[in-house]
Amino acid sequence: MPAKIPATVVTGFLGAGKTTLIRHMLENANGKRIALIINEFGDLGVDGDILKGCGIETCSDEDVMELSNGCICCTVAEDFVPTMQKLLERENAPDHIVIETSGLALPQPLVRAFSWPEISTRVTVDGVVTVVDGKAVTEGRFAHDVAAVDAQRKLDENLDHETPLSELFEDQLACADMIVINKSDLLDADALQALTERLRGDARGGVQVVTSSMGALPVEVLLGQGIGAEMDMEARHELHHHHHDHDDDDHHDDDHQHEHDHDAFESFVVTRPEITDPAGFANQLAEVIRTHDILRLKGFAAVAGKPMRLTLQAVGPRVDSYFDQPFGTGPRETRLVVIGQAGLDRAAITAALSA
Repeated sequence: MPAKIPATVVTGFLGAGKTTLIRHMLENANGKRIALIINEFGDLGVDGDILKGCGIETCSDEDVMELSNGCICCTVAEDFVPTMQKLLERENAPDHIVIETSGLALPQPLVRAFSWPEISTRVTVDGVVTVVDGKAVTEGRFAHDVAAVDAQRKLDENLDHETPLSELFEDQLACADMIVINKSDLLDADALQALTERLRGDARGGVQVVTSSMGALPVEVLLGQGIGAEMDMEARHELHHHHHDHDDDDHHDDDHQHEHDHDAFESFVVTRPEITDPAGFANQLAEVIRTHDILRLKGFAAVAGKPMRLTLQAVGPRVDSYFDQPFGTGPRETRLVVIGQAGLDRAAITAALSA
């Protein structure tokens, strides 16, 4: 049976920077063929035009599908699941699907839909990414233009228009596997640190909080989380039982300046001799990741007495490993790529991974 296609759900309020994040991801997809489902309710397809017009060969116009009949979390049955079926039945299925929700959509009903029998055997939720406007949240507003958010949610009669934005925000955080504090360049270091700690405290244990400016996140940080979120709904259920609300996305925020540098992130390689105890080494990796706030760690290890190499992948402190192929003629050594936000203590991490 073919492997399930991973799908990433991107959620967050109006103006947080979802479209900018996705556009940057497409421009730096490294050949990965990404299909987009955009929930464009309440607007004339601005995000779709921004993304369709991006001129990226790995994302053609037919790879951008728009759902405009209302908020995606209210139209799962009639809109979302049939669209997913259409995408999955194509001959040239995508490598990855990215779903940009309307800003006030709850991610939970959408993630639950991945367990529907029509699609459950063919697709899985790689992770839920919640994008927040760092400056607005620091100032206690959740969105930079609250009036615009309210105006858009009044357009959908399915919605409870009285729900405080703070409750919707908490539900978006409750479902997140990764929280992206966007517009981090507008905050000083102390405010950014305080917000990072606050959001980490509000989220489930192990959820990664990263910062970005203009949505610039490396694709290997954003995609490939391998969470399988639809199997884990108990931990991420809605905190509030409001009906699902609305707004639309970050049209004004579509920077075309292409000043997308990845200076905020760094990666380096650690090599060490073969290991003797795979389980103990996995625990060692998890401890180093926790101590140094490493986002991703991947590579392979040589295990004493084993001809096969041990492949290792870690997202946050969750470490997966399996034997994949014989070592061949290369040196029997352990090579690990460490990825994190700039400022990693390379010497300390190298020493800890080599111990």
